[in-house]
Amino acid sequence: LLCNQLSRMRCGLRALAFRRRAIQWSSQARTFASKSFNDGYNVEKNSTIFGKILRGEIPAKILHEDEKCIAFEDVNPIAPVHALVIPRKLISQVSKAEEEDKELLGHLILTANKVAKKKDLGKGYRLVINDGVQGAQSVYHMHVHVVGGRQMTWPPG
Repeated sequence: LLCNQLSRMRCGLRALAFRRRAIQWSSQARTFASKSFNDGYNVEKNSTIFGKILRGEIPAKILHEDEKCIAFEDVNPIAPVHALVIPRKLISQVSKAEEEDKELLGHLILTANKVAKKKDLGKGYRLVINDGVQGAQSVYHMHVHVVGGRQMTWPPG
C-alpha cells in the first residue's frame, strides 16, 4: 500500500514538473514566434539547438547530410524510429516559408523518404511538421519528424 502511494506521488510530481516545463516552453515559443526572421543560410545567427547541431557544437547521430539539409535521430523519440530532417536554411516555421523555398520544402520530404528507407520503415511511417504554439512547435527552426517502427494511431493529437 505504501509503495503504491509513493509511486502515485512520484508520478504526480513528475506530471507537475512536466506541466511547468511545458508552460515555460510555451511562453518561450510565443516570444520566439513573435519574432519575424528568416536569415537564410547564415548558420552563425541561428541560436536554436538545430543551429548548434549544424555548427557541430552539439553532437547528433547523423542519418543523412547534403548541401540543403541534414537528418538525425531525435534524442527524445516517441517511437522506435524517430528522426528529424532540418534544412540548413533557417526557416523558423513552415508557415513562414516563402515561394522561393518550395524546392527546399520538396527536398525535405524526399530526404524524409530516404531516411525512412534507411531505417527500414517499409510498412509505413508518419511525417509531421509542427507549426507555432498551438501546433506544439518546440524548436523554431522548421523540421520534419519521421516517425515509425510501430502502429501509429489516429487522431494524432
